[in-house]
Amino acid sequence: MHHIGTKTIATERLILRQFTIEDSQAMYTNWATDDKVTAYLTWPTHTSEEVTKSLLNDWVDSYKKPDTYHWAITLKSFNNQPIGSITVVELREKAKVAQLGYCIGSKWWHQGLTSEALNAVKDFLFDEVGFNRIEAKHDINNPNSGKVMLKCGLKYEGTLKQAYWNNHGICDCSIYGLVNQDR
Repeated sequence: MHHIGTKTIATERLILRQFTIEDSQAMYTNWATDDKVTAYLTWPTHTSEEVTKSLLNDWVDSYKKPDTYHWAITLKSFNNQPIGSITVVELREKAKVAQLGYCIGSKWWHQGLTSEALNAVKDFLFDEVGFNRIEAKHDINNPNSGKVMLKCGLKYEGTLKQAYWNNHGICDCSIYGLVNQDR
């Protein structure tokens, strides 16, 4: 693999780019305070913009490492403000596997934006970095996330019983994957 870090990716409606500290207000407002967004995530709803700033400091610092892949999902028609994020949440180097996680503000749900971001990141990770497998998982009580994965070509591989934890506690999760040769 050839780790090149979080590079800017443009799609029809989106710019996927590195986060900056200046994104704190948009992140805080657009999704970090939205209980509907954080319900199935592993981090709690933010209670202040200071919490968001602290997290962004860590994220920005992580860009120093070439194997960090963490994009702000920005909408061109919304002044390129971040409306969500997509990231490699787990990287298994020897197997060339990237597990992706994503979230987007609820007012942008059901518009195909998450699928657009996931498709772009998937192609970047396969074509530019050299991953062999892309995977993602979701709480079985959040089937819309699975619909995004299917729309992007990932295949349902099974449900893992009580193998995941999120803000609802321990839960079953469905896992989806795609191997480069099957694209």
